[in-house]
Amino acid sequence: MSQLILGIETSCDETAAAVVAGGRRIRSNIIFSQIKLHQPFGGVVPELASRNHIKNINPIIQEALDQAGVTWEDLAGMAVTYGPGLVGALLVGLAVAKALAFARRLPLVGVNHLEGHIYSNYLAHPHLKPPFVSLVVSGGHTDLVHVLGHGQYCLLGQTRDDAAGEAFDKVARVLGLGYPGGPAIDAAAREGNPRAIDFPRAILPDAPADFSFSGVKTAVLNYHNQHRQRGQDINVAHVAASFQAAVVEVLVERTLAAAVKCEVEQVAVCGGVAANTALRELFRIRGAEAGLEILFPPPILCTDNAAMIAAAGYYRLQAGCLAPLDLNAVPNLSLDSR
Repeated sequence: MSQLILGIETSCDETAAAVVAGGRRIRSNIIFSQIKLHQPFGGVVPELASRNHIKNINPIIQEALDQAGVTWEDLAGMAVTYGPGLVGALLVGLAVAKALAFARRLPLVGVNHLEGHIYSNYLAHPHLKPPFVSLVVSGGHTDLVHVLGHGQYCLLGQTRDDAAGEAFDKVARVLGLGYPGGPAIDAAAREGNPRAIDFPRAILPDAPADFSFSGVKTAVLNYHNQHRQRGQDINVAHVAASFQAAVVEVLVERTLAAAVKCEVEQVAVCGGVAANTALRELFRIRGAEAGLEILFPPPILCTDNAAMIAAAGYYRLQAGCLAPLDLNAVPNLSLDSR
């Protein structure tokens, strides 16, 4: 039997557990989403997220084992997210993972949440292997990474302010589209013209692989407020489509430029925003023009999940990177923090 890893993920508002075989094959992947809990507040409330992780994590772990058809004796190790994320939420998963690892005498591996997102594409595409360039784009992160090998990363660029997903959430709130903002903007934009409004694209000459989305977010806010002050209606679909185009074009252009510079043949896009249909379509078109293979995980592996944590944990276990039982949460952990 391929080595089985139990993964636990509680970095934000998804309580998740999964069993993965050999770092590549998903045996189970259980995700409990708290979206409905946080929707009335327009975003994640950290205290509520932590309390609900405590309530749900043990049943979720048991469901993952049951669905995989395995027992504790079948497991080769445990992997848990220890950062980045909401510190209270991280501590719930860590406490449970450390207790179970100790009680069951299983090796424990701490996994960087961003590394986990990168490994979502390993699960979806068995032929993927380093080196390649990965765009990690989610509600809290927009990072461009040169993946040199398992556990070997070079951070090429990152956002200087808002992450792309954060900008989606804030603009959706302004437009009255609700939470979470990414899917809401994506749906509204399908009815709009992406060239209707010329929202800005940030240019960073000193750091061509970095991103900045606060400017386009503010431009949408100003456009909305100016029309409201004049008593004028706005076409929400046109605004959503134009904003989305401004974000997507920057993400695609900078990622492909980095891939060409790094002389790789594959680009792996991951994170919650990787589910965006406009992003996928533009990557498909521009990637083909550049002669690059563009890889995306399925939508279920784009959002936070434990299968990606178990996959990354398998390779870290193989490398002997075990975590001590005093492993602590690191809410601002980066891929350079090794």
